[in-house]
Amino acid sequence: MEIRTVKGSDYYVISPLINKWWGGRKMSDKLPKLFFDHFSNTSFVAERDGTLVGFLIGFFSQSHQKVAYIHFVGVHPDYRKQRVGNLLYNRFFHVVQQNGRNIVRCVTSPVNQTSIAFHTKMGFFIEEGDKTIDGVYVNTDYDGPHQDRVLFEKHLM
Repeated sequence: MEIRTVKGSDYYVISPLINKWWGGRKMSDKLPKLFFDHFSNTSFVAERDGTLVGFLIGFFSQSHQKVAYIHFVGVHPDYRKQRVGNLLYNRFFHVVQQNGRNIVRCVTSPVNQTSIAFHTKMGFFIEEGDKTIDGVYVNTDYDGPHQDRVLFEKHLM
């Protein structure tokens, strides 16, 4: 499997796939093209035999000098549980450390139990929220009204 940095043209390949990969959930509007143009050094695509099988869009925080943020990650449904996500995250962690940062943050929806399980398995801890759902801390209205989120943080060694 090849992992490479994203390029602007990847947007036109990835954007039409997002809603399909999320089982019909409307998610593509959460990943505008600007991420492909302005965060290419910290965002990655996974390909197997020329086929896109996953991507990670991340960046360095401009406000917190030790922090990097993972904005959006997707793995083709046919390639899940084949370590594609692990490879993408580990590449991002490597770049984060090379740039003198050691904290990685990200968020997910409380309905995305697969994402919650993946992140905790990858060593992220869930930040305390203002309520719990099924034993998981949740931050109410984090991304606006009725947009609750689970917040994750990982400290790199």
